[in-house]
Amino acid sequence: MNATRQRIQRRAVHGVLLLDKPLGWSSNDALQKAKWLLRAEKAGHTGTLDPLATGLLPLCLGAATKFSQVSLDADKAYRATLRLGQRMSTGDLEGTLVEERPVQVDRAAIEAACARFTGDIEQVPPMHSALKKDGKALYEYARAGIEVERPARAVTIHRIDIVDWHDATLVIDVRCSKGTYIRTLAEDLGEALGCGAHLAALRRTGCGPLQADAAVTIEQLEAMTEPEREALLLPPDALLADWPRLVLAGDEASRFLTGLRRRVREADAPAVRVYGPLPDSAFLGTAHIEAGDLIADRLLSPPEVQALQAPRREPATAT
Repeated sequence: MNATRQRIQRRAVHGVLLLDKPLGWSSNDALQKAKWLLRAEKAGHTGTLDPLATGLLPLCLGAATKFSQVSLDADKAYRATLRLGQRMSTGDLEGTLVEERPVQVDRAAIEAACARFTGDIEQVPPMHSALKKDGKALYEYARAGIEVERPARAVTIHRIDIVDWHDATLVIDVRCSKGTYIRTLAEDLGEALGCGAHLAALRRTGCGPLQADAAVTIEQLEAMTEPEREALLLPPDALLADWPRLVLAGDEASRFLTGLRRRVREADAPAVRVYGPLPDSAFLGTAHIEAGDLIADRLLSPPEVQALQAPRREPATAT
């Protein structure tokens, strides 16, 4: 029994795991499985994917959880498969067929519809979503047969690219802001085409600077040893790879970690990632620059900085 406890003992693990969420799993199920496989003390995901969706689910472990909001706020990229000619009660395959219409469209009409929903638009959130009204998720109302009023929300769809189209199947790549419902986009495109549509499949391919091509599956994680799993972890600043970088001198770095404002020569910036001096250039946290002052936003603790610089540890073994 003592050996079993030692093998599953939780530990401090810091970094970002790019997980390829499997079909049918909730985001929390995938998170808990990965957390268990790494024996991590603290972990969180950076944006829910529906069970019917697959693809990139960045998981933040330990110190990386301090910067998870960055990934939550980042633009997302998806590959969506639409079934034209059918409207479903939920807007996707989980629902029941509401209406069926003939599909009489051409590529020009599809391109025009995609252009119509590119840019700054407003979306009405679907009833089958986790958004809450009066402390209750919308999907709970929907399951009870109750439809409630939902105010439209402003989102930005940066681009929609047609990947494939044949018969009643349309595949598109979408790059959009946070909070965009691809299921709603599918229904809106269907209405614009005059035939209706629902979301038949969805895969998240990108989240900020992170890409699904680098993600690992649950099956691959299970087949690895613990050191191999830990070697997959990206440093916490991988979430901020597209932010400006600022390197501080030794004394300045130490003072920055205390939260004190520092004078810098760099131009004002709403967000920068801050590092210690070369050659190690350890990641220290995030900040913004205002009127020549470097103002800390989210800081790593000195033990976290040291842990992220330390070599990977061997897994605990039973004795």
